[in-house]
Amino acid sequence: MKRLALISLTTVLLITSCQDKKQKVTPVAEPYLLKQTIYYGGDILTMEGDEPQYAEAVVQREGKIVFVGTKEEALKQFKGKAEEVDLQGKTLLPAFLDGHGHFYNVGFTAMCANILPPPDGPGADFNSVVETLNEYKETETGKYVLDKLGWILGNGYDDSQLTEKDHPKASDLDKVSTDIPVIIIHQSGHLGAVNSKALEVMGFTSATKDPEGGVIRRDKTGNPNGVLEEGALFKVVFPILAKVDDDMAAKCIKQGQDEYAKKGYLTAQDGRTTVEQLAALRKAADANAYYIDVVAYPDITLGTEQVTEGNYTPTHQYKNKFRLGGVKLTLDGSPQGKTAWLTKCYHVNPEGRTGCYVGYPIMDDDKATEYVKTAFKNKWQILCHTNGDAAIDQYIKAVTAAEEEYGYDDHRTVMVHGQTLRKDQIPKLVELSILPSLFPMHTFYWGDWHVESVLGEPRADYISPCRDVIDAGLTITSHHDAPVTFPNSMRVLDATVNRVTRSGKILGPDQRITTYEGLKTLTDWAAYQYFEENRKGTLSEGKLADFVILDKNPLKIDPLKINTIEILESIKEGKSVYKK
Repeated sequence: MKRLALISLTTVLLITSCQDKKQKVTPVAEPYLLKQTIYYGGDILTMEGDEPQYAEAVVQREGKIVFVGTKEEALKQFKGKAEEVDLQGKTLLPAFLDGHGHFYNVGFTAMCANILPPPDGPGADFNSVVETLNEYKETETGKYVLDKLGWILGNGYDDSQLTEKDHPKASDLDKVSTDIPVIIIHQSGHLGAVNSKALEVMGFTSATKDPEGGVIRRDKTGNPNGVLEEGALFKVVFPILAKVDDDMAAKCIKQGQDEYAKKGYLTAQDGRTTVEQLAALRKAADANAYYIDVVAYPDITLGTEQVTEGNYTPTHQYKNKFRLGGVKLTLDGSPQGKTAWLTKCYHVNPEGRTGCYVGYPIMDDDKATEYVKTAFKNKWQILCHTNGDAAIDQYIKAVTAAEEEYGYDDHRTVMVHGQTLRKDQIPKLVELSILPSLFPMHTFYWGDWHVESVLGEPRADYISPCRDVIDAGLTITSHHDAPVTFPNSMRVLDATVNRVTRSGKILGPDQRITTYEGLKTLTDWAAYQYFEENRKGTLSEGKLADFVILDKNPLKIDPLKINTIEILESIKEGKSVYKK
């Protein structure tokens, strides 16, 4: 009788859930021990093959796909034994995999003041940045962060979009506080600005030397003006992050999952994980805190001990939805922030730079080669941040040396960003089997800035050259680099396919790719980058039932309207983890 009562209650709950008008759900007609669901009645895009293929129905059982085919056959085999979900014309396809991002920091920055420029935030000018910070410090979240970390934090200002076309200085941020240290992070994540109290706390004076791989910007008298680049910024940021306690870390991880899931990403990447962040991610796995898959790539420059210790070491297999995928290396900075390392001069120099300014490396060739060799020696997949073409040259040189000494089959080494990849470098990527994870979202967010100030034409037209790389025979991923931008899958797809700037200019029309190829960068090809092509990326029997449901089919609408597509539901291993 207890079992019958349980079945009856389950049926009532299922019927109640059907009140959602987005799609029609028919409950199981008779008791069935295994959790099964049939999806039909919409465009079911399998992502199998080089051309679009559709199925009439897909069935999942206990988190895995057990059937892909016709509706008639699905109902013949499973009717009465599974819930039936009528998509009512919506589109279902494999859930997205994060080509490159910073999962933990997505959750962390969600607790900072949002000073992103429109349309993502209010940061249009210095005044709006200061006003937002002043409002934020009085909020419950702002007070929580201040109590935990001792700082007022803002994230996402962008000098290229601010009316002043400049970075706020210490004197500007003193309008927020002169007693509490204040730091705001540039949208690129590679620069930032602090107030006078923060300079005092850090001990930055006219006598302070620039740290290796970083710059403390100064006024005409030689005193720090509050703007910090690369290594100088990280000297401030890393100690702040190290103060995050277990409670705050848990909030970061929960918020990060929520942000990814609502955009259809059910595999998230934490690229360049710090020691403290890795400890928090491991602890979350021990506590079964993940409802999406998370893959971490610790910063190799922070030591290899963190990679090899504990229950979670580099592997292709998840434990409690978490794994270490390998390691991360960073060789230069940000093109929009003008710290990326180029071989030719920037179009317009940043403040304080004269002559032919080309940015700068984070480390010398020998050190870069040493880190890549360490990864190859241990057979750790390595992801390397290279925005400037000089940094890409350095990476190619390092991978070549590592291949010669420790080469092994199927290493799937990744070049992250590759913004200023030159055409003559592409054959070397092919030769070395380096997978490009490109960043064409730049064409929307900073495309006009690249033309006007960073690269000029024709170099700006060739940023993230997806078409040429695919035509060379390489599979690519296209990413958001969150929290540099939001983990917005449809904005990623839009920029990859259309390459339209904020002002409406098409930047490098010859580097556009098809919408289907764009979807491949988020599904099938992304699964390959992760060594997960046998369990994710396409709708195939035996793979995980990781699905995303969209309100429109990207292949059947005007490509220029891709960014209007809404994510209606994200389903992880057969369970709904987000519903609009």
